[in-house]
Amino acid sequence: MAEYLIAFDESWVPDLTDAELAEAGRRVTVLRAEMEAAGVLIFTGGLDPEAPVVSVDPSSGTPLFSDGPYIETKEHLGGFAVVDVADEAAARLWAGKIAIACGWPQQIHRFQVPRKRPDLS
Repeated sequence: MAEYLIAFDESWVPDLTDAELAEAGRRVTVLRAEMEAAGVLIFTGGLDPEAPVVSVDPSSGTPLFSDGPYIETKEHLGGFAVVDVADEAAARLWAGKIAIACGWPQQIHRFQVPRKRPDLS
């Protein structure tokens, strides 16, 4: 099994009426239940555009926290799902279903295969 991030850029979301947005929400709720029943969904969520963004810089040896980064373009993560599926074909299948349910494009990114952690016992 492999884990994939299926995500969208907030700028890809078309202007929708409240009714269209509510209908997309209903379709996504049904799809989320399908993904849970299939055992592929690890986590899904949308990012709060009003919440602060904080950067952490460790270069001085002590974490330095600062506001930002501030987005200078429309390219930023709007929402995502993390799935655990057999292969890229399965990730594509679920990403296609998500794109149809939402009504806007999605991207697929595979997570790196986790390295074995040494036994610390």
